[in-house]
Amino acid sequence: MVKLQGFQTLANVDKALKDWLNAWPVKKPQHVVLSLTSVESICGRVLAEDVIALNDLPCFDRSAMDGYAIRYRDSMNASQSCPVKLVIVNADCKVDVEQAKQVWTGNPLPKGADAVVMMEHTVCNGNTITIHSPLTPGVNVIRRGEDVKKGQLVAKEGTRITPYIVGLTAALGYTSLKVYQKPIVALIATGNEIVNVGTQTAGEHQIFDSNKLVLSAMCQELGAETINFGIANDNLEDITEKIRQALKVADALITTGGTSIGGLDLVPDAVNSVGKPGVIAHGLALRPAMPTGVAVLNDKPVILLSGNPVASIIGFEVFGRPAVCRLLGLNKTDQRLTLKAVLSRKVSGVLGRKTYVRVLVKLDRKGELLVEPVSAKGSSSMSTMTKSNGYIVIPENREGLREGETVLVQMFDNIENKQEENVVNVS
Repeated sequence: MVKLQGFQTLANVDKALKDWLNAWPVKKPQHVVLSLTSVESICGRVLAEDVIALNDLPCFDRSAMDGYAIRYRDSMNASQSCPVKLVIVNADCKVDVEQAKQVWTGNPLPKGADAVVMMEHTVCNGNTITIHSPLTPGVNVIRRGEDVKKGQLVAKEGTRITPYIVGLTAALGYTSLKVYQKPIVALIATGNEIVNVGTQTAGEHQIFDSNKLVLSAMCQELGAETINFGIANDNLEDITEKIRQALKVADALITTGGTSIGGLDLVPDAVNSVGKPGVIAHGLALRPAMPTGVAVLNDKPVILLSGNPVASIIGFEVFGRPAVCRLLGLNKTDQRLTLKAVLSRKVSGVLGRKTYVRVLVKLDRKGELLVEPVSAKGSSSMSTMTKSNGYIVIPENREGLREGETVLVQMFDNIENKQEENVVNVS
């Protein structure tokens, strides 16, 4: 009956996150070496060591244009009324006084030359070219090491590998990179009413286990691997045993369901029965996702998420994202793209609670970004996530946000572009 009285106090979200992160040790993951040619495997992974330039890039002075390599001094007196004529030399010769050598983009700059005149800015007549305007030193030339100097730090340990890092390291002569191993996150759903997707048929009062699929996808989107530990019945022994088994093989554990204050909400008790310190915070000043809890077992993070779909997603955003990023070995949490936009209508919050509001950001016909609230409530309304492309946060000290107020939006999908409706296909 004590449970049914509800949460007596609600923990501050930021403090709960800080206390929880401090309660489990930071351990750098093991590393593996992956080939750069395995692009599908290496992109998105996290560097396990600093990447230092092995060579200058480029490793020689080269032409940035199709044209003629010359000594810039030979063009100093060129004008429309008094053009300069230069003799084209063959491929084996260096460029000397009043000479030019044809080069293509990327070709080494021949000895003696210090500028390249674009082909379209010359008039060619047999073995001579005519220039009608002066050049400056180094024009249309890419100098050795202009992009990257040998010994320069090009990517820090703890950085996520992008396609551009792949390209840069390949250009510098790397064939492989040392990366951290992916963390393993175990997932457990709880509830007598839950049935497996694809292997069971839902009865009249049963629901499919969609939460675990969403959470697995969110973990994998960040770069973690997941293990499905199935569904635990609303039974303390069953939940406890699944938690014990999951912690044997996983680096972290996420549960969904069984975290509220009902008689069958047994997950916090199960967690505390497994080990110490157990639950760090449970019942948060968060809307939705108030029943979220965080714990530590065997120096591993455990996140207790609500069984309501949207609440579980928001709980993961607040606690799962920084936890997974830390386990990946990232030197900072991957933040969602944040932009400023104008709120199309007022939206209500709750004093004392940090409120996450799903929104749709649109680029209107005037080219301005507008934020339309989708829903500020309804933690079981999964369709609000597919109708949204971001969320805004109402601080604990605000009752709401005003129409026309500029807000910060955390984006998780593309902006809806109303301008495209005015585009006429003329093809």
